Amino acid sequence: MKKHKIRLGVNIDHVATIRNARGGIHPDPVDAAILAQKSGAHGITIHLREDRRHIRDEDLKRLKKEIQLPINLEMAATEEMLEIALKTKPNAVCIVPEKRQEVTTEGGLDVIKNEKILGEMIKKIRAKKIRVSLFVDANESQIRTSKKIGADIVELHTGEFCHKKGGAQKKEFEKIKKCAELCEELDLECHAGHGLNYETAKIIATIPQIRELNIGHFIIGEAIFDGLAQVIKKMKKVIN
Repeated sequence: MKKHKIRLGVNIDHVATIRNARGGIHPDPVDAAILAQKSGAHGITIHLREDRRHIRDEDLKRLKKEIQLPINLEMAATEEMLEIALKTKPNAVCIVPEKRQEVTTEGGLDVIKNEKILGEMIKKIRAKKIRVSLFVDANESQIRTSKKIGADIVELHTGEFCHKKGGAQKKEFEKIKKCAELCEELDLECHAGHGLNYETAKIIATIPQIRELNIGHFIIGEAIFDGLAQVIKKMKKVIN
């Protein structure tokens, strides 16, 4: 298969996390999105959580007005979030599992268990011409069910791969690779993300079926030392 350029989606959630630590307006995640746009990012990802621990509703509204990049809205499968997505019409919605007590997303959706509710939600979202992605573990059954219920995209959870070392990491990589190949067979666009840094993103980027990587925590953290523009430019070089 011919290798293509991989898109980089920059998740700006943790700019908002820093802002919210003081309860003020600085640093502004929308300013971060504008800088990411100028620095060559291909999209902006935000997770509007139930508890609004980082991104707020107003951030989403401003992003729609102030940037030209596609917005990928991560959200839980709830009626509240569905209503917000249908009203704001981001370029894409990525449905993720969400638990209030978790520090960050801990794994992929159980699409099989939640097939009915997710299927109904996908129909409503796609009716508004919004693309739908499901955030899943590298599991073939979950991917087949994602296709069955109408998803346009699956985003493979790379957290396990990033946390493991040596042979265990290689085994996890093979699972991700096999699932990416299945996505191509099923005509599902394949994205990947969670826990990626320069080293792990470079490895995942060797899988030709993966079209986009969504990276947030590492990019924002590394920006403290090297600046956001430089980190985005370096990550783009690393993955391509």
